[in-house]
Amino acid sequence: MAAFSLRTMGFPEIVADDRPIKLNLRKGLALLIYLAEAKGAVARDVIATLLWPETDRETGLARLRRLLHRVELALGQPVFETDRTSLRWSPEVELSVDTHLFESACDRGDFEEACSIYSGDFLAGFALADCREFDDWAFFRREALRGRLMHALERLVQDKTTAGDHFAATAHAGRLVELDPLSEVYGRHLIRSLLLAGDRSAAERHLAALTQRLRDELGVAPEAETEALMDPGAASLLAALPTTRYVQGAGVHLAYQTYGSGPLDILVMPGFVSHVERAWENPANRAFLTSLMRLGRLIMFDRRGIGLSDRVGSAPGIDVTAEDIRTVLRAAGARRVVLFGASECGPACIRFAVDEPRLTTGLILFGALAKGCWAPDYPHALRASQYDAWRQQLIAQWGSPAGIETFAPSLAGDPQARAWWAGVLRAASSPGGVWAVLEAFRDADVRHLLPQITVPTLVLHRRDDQAVRIAAGRDVASRITGAQFVEFDGNDHWFFAGDQRPVLEAIERFTGALQRDRKAGRTS
Repeated sequence: MAAFSLRTMGFPEIVADDRPIKLNLRKGLALLIYLAEAKGAVARDVIATLLWPETDRETGLARLRRLLHRVELALGQPVFETDRTSLRWSPEVELSVDTHLFESACDRGDFEEACSIYSGDFLAGFALADCREFDDWAFFRREALRGRLMHALERLVQDKTTAGDHFAATAHAGRLVELDPLSEVYGRHLIRSLLLAGDRSAAERHLAALTQRLRDELGVAPEAETEALMDPGAASLLAALPTTRYVQGAGVHLAYQTYGSGPLDILVMPGFVSHVERAWENPANRAFLTSLMRLGRLIMFDRRGIGLSDRVGSAPGIDVTAEDIRTVLRAAGARRVVLFGASECGPACIRFAVDEPRLTTGLILFGALAKGCWAPDYPHALRASQYDAWRQQLIAQWGSPAGIETFAPSLAGDPQARAWWAGVLRAASSPGGVWAVLEAFRDADVRHLLPQITVPTLVLHRRDDQAVRIAAGRDVASRITGAQFVEFDGNDHWFFAGDQRPVLEAIERFTGALQRDRKAGRTS
């Protein structure tokens, strides 16, 4: 019996004993790929609907039977295991699939092997006429694999730079730039690696090319940090720039960064997606975070499965994220911390504050809600059906600046902000990954925890927030003993969008009071 390989990265093909097979059955090839990706039995009805969506059930099943026969004739041997209701690749067949090899390498941390396997985007140039559901499935799978590639390349750039192998770092950074040519973070990775490798002329060419792209596509100039890389004294300081660090917790590596110093530690958790490096790429976000650094040491991290942290097969739930907070604070040598939880990350910060009051100096919630969807006793959120429709719309637009009109109306018309958000989404998660994250949030409910909070709490919300109703913020504050509630003008959900000044002033007053209370406690 022949050994088969499915090559799906790029235009797909099937190989038997290292010999390409010419399979003149486009839907037959799609069937082989879909079954291989399923890694198990699939209902015949599902396959028939996927490949012949416009036909009735009996016609679709008849066409499927004929297709199975024709595929096995073309391959020269039986490859399917079937029964009356389902089918799968036969376990008797030796089958290798490049996507499985790629993901296995990522899972075990062999990022060089993973990147060598990734020879092109999943099913590039391959589509089925009038099979929208198949093409949608291929899109989600493609984006998931691209996201893992970007994650692997980012890890390799960091690892190679740390090891002093700047030529290798340059190659990996170059692939990142190809994946997202408008990202200044990736552009700086490449320019920095070239300078450290001693190739200043190439660094200058890439800076010029990046400058041209930013001007042509976004109408903006490079940031000062990007242009400063070419200063004569910059090269000697490159290795000293802040870097992303990793800590292992419960078998998962979590990416985190610390910035600045001061009497307080402030942990910032921004919402359903994050990326500790690309967060700084947006001028408004960078300005907000820089302002927070004046109040204390800033700690940021990506939850498991998100951003630069290890990708995992399940969504990070509230309890798991609270444990990740504990792991990162321990690695950062944090003292008592002020938690800043925005939007979907609010519940995890609430959980941590309840579980670890001795480690929590204060809790700040921005645009947060205590329950993910509507209930008879909780009218402040979308009904589950409405939430799922919104989630479906968001996922359908993945790879574009999906949802920016809702999250940040004041930035929705800014080409630079739109490009940044689209890049963050692609780098931070995949459509399937974030689908699970948002599903977990829909089912979250921490109302029972709110009366248990004993640390000073500040709840912030904009009156016309387009993503989370202000009534949800008022409800959170009303359930926490002694909580301060401050509402602001504006309709932006992102804390850094719109007018930052009143938000930062409220935070400064709150943290100032925390420090005064702590000093008074020490002297009493």
